[in-house]
Amino acid sequence: MKLTVNLKENSYPIYIENGILSHAGEYISDLFHGQRIMIISDDHVFPLYGKQLCDSLSGYECHSLVLPHGEPTKSFDTLPKVYSAMLDAKLTRSDLVIALGGGVIGDLTGFAASTYLRGIKCVQIPTSLLAQVDSSVGGKTAVDLPQGKNLVGAFFHPKMVLIDPLVLDTLPDHFIHDGMGEVIKYGCIKDSKLFDLLLSHSSFEDLKPDLPKIIARCVDIKRIVVEADQFDTGERMLLNFGHTLAHTIEQYYQYKRESHGEAVGIGMYQLTKMSENRGLTAKGCAEKIKKALEIYGLPISCKLTVSELIKAITLDKKNLNGHLNLVLLKEIGDSFIYPTEIGFFENDLNTSI
Repeated sequence: MKLTVNLKENSYPIYIENGILSHAGEYISDLFHGQRIMIISDDHVFPLYGKQLCDSLSGYECHSLVLPHGEPTKSFDTLPKVYSAMLDAKLTRSDLVIALGGGVIGDLTGFAASTYLRGIKCVQIPTSLLAQVDSSVGGKTAVDLPQGKNLVGAFFHPKMVLIDPLVLDTLPDHFIHDGMGEVIKYGCIKDSKLFDLLLSHSSFEDLKPDLPKIIARCVDIKRIVVEADQFDTGERMLLNFGHTLAHTIEQYYQYKRESHGEAVGIGMYQLTKMSENRGLTAKGCAEKIKKALEIYGLPISCKLTVSELIKAITLDKKNLNGHLNLVLLKEIGDSFIYPTEIGFFENDLNTSI
């Protein structure tokens, strides 16, 4: 299946196909006519898929950089190592960088590509469910700072995204849960039928036959939203449903406990409970979200009080000019941006979420 993100000069194709990784070179040769390619990956993914990708790129001079897996790699301190590897490989602006990995590698590589020589072409090959349905599409790139997640970044769109659902067979359950948090999010914000489809299954294993279709639907929702709001100032903010609380949970535990998708699940459920109590969301939505999270093995609570998370919320990127833009649901499949202030949480400061 082919989808196209239509952004004029920044447009790019997304291909979703079982087994596409083994012939990625055929797709890449359609857009890239240079000589050198740098593959950036991590020490979990590259041993599994690095050779397969390199073999498909046999006509090119290929270099690789393999980084430690995990969120700590997506730091400002990692960038010099990435730039040095690019320079050692003598990459020029006519060459190409490929991100082979999950969201950490995709975000880090995209940001490095956006800044190396003021911009070098990048292809995203996401290998985690979260990256396939969300972070590899849309052009958001970033690294983390000690004060918070994704605080340094750039909008830099890839030239192509290649999605192979078969690589998910090697993912540990933890990363499947991670991705399903974002899949559930798409159903919540834009597609009640997708949400109902998720509820109709009993587990991820039961869901697998529908997975390529579900990935494609999530990507298509993101494509539509990104085309309408490339720079995250309006409708695209709907994609942040659950993220205001999620980012604070991740930061509180220094990205070492809940994964991003797990934290998003907690954020979606807990924020929807608060929103229901304020009459902003139809009753029963939080329970439906809770049911979906439980089916796919995601947590519903992090056992912290809101007061413990407030400081990080004030640093959230959705906190603009002193105003906080929360993404809430009218009902499942219908989301909206709710302008408010940090005082929204005042009545819940002692609530454990």
